[in-house]
Amino acid sequence: MTEPNEQDPISTDTAFAHVGRGFYPTIVALFTATLIISNVCASKGVAFFGASELSLGPLQILPINTDGAFFLFPLAYILGDILSEVYGFKAARRAILLGFGALILGAFCFWVAVELPSAAFYDNQDSFQSVVGVVPRLVFAGLMAYLVGQLLNSLVLVLIKERTKEKHLWARLIGSTVVGELADTLIFCSIAAGVIGITTWRDFVNYVIVGFLWKTLVEVLVLPITYRAIAFIKKREPSYAASVSVPVKAG
Repeated sequence: MTEPNEQDPISTDTAFAHVGRGFYPTIVALFTATLIISNVCASKGVAFFGASELSLGPLQILPINTDGAFFLFPLAYILGDILSEVYGFKAARRAILLGFGALILGAFCFWVAVELPSAAFYDNQDSFQSVVGVVPRLVFAGLMAYLVGQLLNSLVLVLIKERTKEKHLWARLIGSTVVGELADTLIFCSIAAGVIGITTWRDFVNYVIVGFLWKTLVEVLVLPITYRAIAFIKKREPSYAASVSVPVKAG
């Protein structure tokens, strides 16, 4: 008797699920992990050049106010671009909804862990709660901003690709980022600003502008890396190569 494997399947009445192949599962896993980590990091307010004050009319330039996820969250949009460019809107939407579910699950688990009775030897309840404690307004802000921003990012990229085909990748990467990041930043900042300590109009405008410009700038700066990643995956993804390179013969 031979061992069951892909080359030598056994009887047809034995059921197995088909595991997704290629890079899609790996990208989705990294995408989801980035979202969960960012959601925790974003609960911290961050200020650069806090001792300085610089304004341009009504706009405050310094200090620069942002949140603790500023350095990581742009990666979620880069991965979202890769999913949309290589696998299309439906596949990207599936990943976005999986990420949405993971964020809800994470928030629920953090809430349960905080509410569980502490052991007598555990002295870090307050610290634990301050880091992962669920703030409903912050969770709602993150979920809504993520869902709207990512869906718009993916939709805009695919719509531009339908017109440009395989040309002008830079245009759809930047164009989708501008739309998606703007929606994401406006929604999140509008709901979450008060939670992380932003209470004045000037600080809020600074928070929105810095967040949007930073996230957009990061994607522009890493455009060469995104280009290489997309080219690498397209070349090694059999289904993409078949859809682009192999002509379909009429039956």
